[in-house]
Amino acid sequence: MKMLRWVLISIALLGIALVGWVFLRSGGHAPVSREASKVDVATLKDPVLIAKGQYLTTVGDCAACHTSQGGQRLAGGRVVGTPFGDIPAPNLTPDRETGLGDWSFEAFWQALHSGVGRKGELLYPAFSYTSYTKVSRDDALAIFAHLQSLAPVHQPSKPLGLEFPYNVRNSLKAWRALYFKEGEYQPDPAKSAAWNRGAYLVQGLGHCNECHIARDSFGGMRSDQALSGGQIPVQNWYAPDLSTQTNGGLEGWGEKDIVDLLKTGHSAKGTAFGPMAEVVAQSTQHMTDDDLQAIAIYLRSLPARPQMQFEKSPLDTTTMVNQGTKIYGERCAGCHGKDGNGVAGVYPPLNGNSSVNEPTGINAIRVVLLGGFPPATKGNPRPYSMPPFAQQLKDSDVAAVVTYIRQAWDNKAPLVQERDVIKYRHTPID
Repeated sequence: MKMLRWVLISIALLGIALVGWVFLRSGGHAPVSREASKVDVATLKDPVLIAKGQYLTTVGDCAACHTSQGGQRLAGGRVVGTPFGDIPAPNLTPDRETGLGDWSFEAFWQALHSGVGRKGELLYPAFSYTSYTKVSRDDALAIFAHLQSLAPVHQPSKPLGLEFPYNVRNSLKAWRALYFKEGEYQPDPAKSAAWNRGAYLVQGLGHCNECHIARDSFGGMRSDQALSGGQIPVQNWYAPDLSTQTNGGLEGWGEKDIVDLLKTGHSAKGTAFGPMAEVVAQSTQHMTDDDLQAIAIYLRSLPARPQMQFEKSPLDTTTMVNQGTKIYGERCAGCHGKDGNGVAGVYPPLNGNSSVNEPTGINAIRVVLLGGFPPATKGNPRPYSMPPFAQQLKDSDVAAVVTYIRQAWDNKAPLVQERDVIKYRHTPID
């Protein structure tokens, strides 16, 4: 009987292994050739369509990943860091050897909508097809027309920096089964046209959820509550919860506050810095007022959040807070005020600031160390910046002043410790 049980177990394990092998080895999508294009050349050269595509490419902030530092716009060369290794962003110009010159629109649509490359290979979700799948076919055609209108740039992609098993593309089938739902955005008939436009931009081309949500150890979005905030992998910034309702990361923000931040990088409630400063500089400041208003309307409709429960620290923080109070008075109060409310239009408030109160303390630590540099925009061409204090303050000083700020006035965030400062002092800026 014991031998029979082992035989049955062995057969079951062999069956599981065989199913797994078939799953990983099974064929994918067929390659899509340029000759298979169903879009004529005249359509792709339509100046109205190209102009629309240029705007949409800006809305999608494609240049942020697909432009290397000092390189030609959208010619690739930049490496996207992930917890699993580095993934190079490809060349989007119409160079036939190294870019999209041999791509048909159908191949481009397959990549954007389904996350599948021209040769039928599964694409890594560092390319945000998990959001781009919601983009309409008409908008995708406009984007493709714009990309095909660019001057070709010959720039080969850098090698993939993933090790086994992450470099086995077929293993993405399991990831996609867990985390990817393909499908264009479907308007909600119960909502206004502006709300639906905002939802379309935020959920789709703007791909806001790719940063503003927590991820699990497999890189999947582990929360079913969209835009609820999360630490950005590798970059080590915290993208805040975007709800403006009770307990939301933007609690108390009005539509004007959201529009101002996206248009100028600065609002009465806060300032864009870190990765968001780049988003504002390259993307959102160039959006139409109607689209910005639509985004604000949609974000204002996000639901209230449950109140965060922080464990009370067993440490006696009296000495730390006293030290932080002194440092704040000497270094910070001159700009941000003794009451933490800042100066309207100049210095952002720290009292109630979403980046101060976020759960991890990363943002406040890194701004104190590295400084705060809002983007220069058309609406705010000479923004006030905060100097870095990495050379003037010890790790214990940074921990003390950040802890004080996170617990002063109306703020109720947990303390940060010296070990946290040590960790993020040596984290790359981007």
